[in-house]
Amino acid sequence: MVAWFTFAQIAIALAAGLLCLVLGIAGRKPGDLTMGAMALVFVLLVAQLVTAAIAPGVGNHPKGSLLEFWMYQVAVLVLPLLAMVWALIERGRWSVVVLGVAGLAVAIMLYRMWVIWTAA
Repeated sequence: MVAWFTFAQIAIALAAGLLCLVLGIAGRKPGDLTMGAMALVFVLLVAQLVTAAIAPGVGNHPKGSLLEFWMYQVAVLVLPLLAMVWALIERGRWSVVVLGVAGLAVAIMLYRMWVIWTAA
């Protein structure tokens, strides 16, 4: 994993999660802003997947459990997708809160993936 990219992803996921939580608690329904924020998180996760697949080939080998890392990688990719599908189906304020919780969960999972990769 690339350190600056991972921590940028964590910051963006935290910002998207907090934005969605605040807007959901304020009563906003899913819109371009909330769905776009989670779509950005998802696109960055796909880039993370590609980076993690290439990294061992260029000398950046994981120090922790490779199986655990890839299980996190798969789960973290599914999480924002499921939250966005939920928000498209159930167009209420609570779906925006679910988007926010998913964003915060993604940030936590990315940090855990970093710890597994670096065995810090």
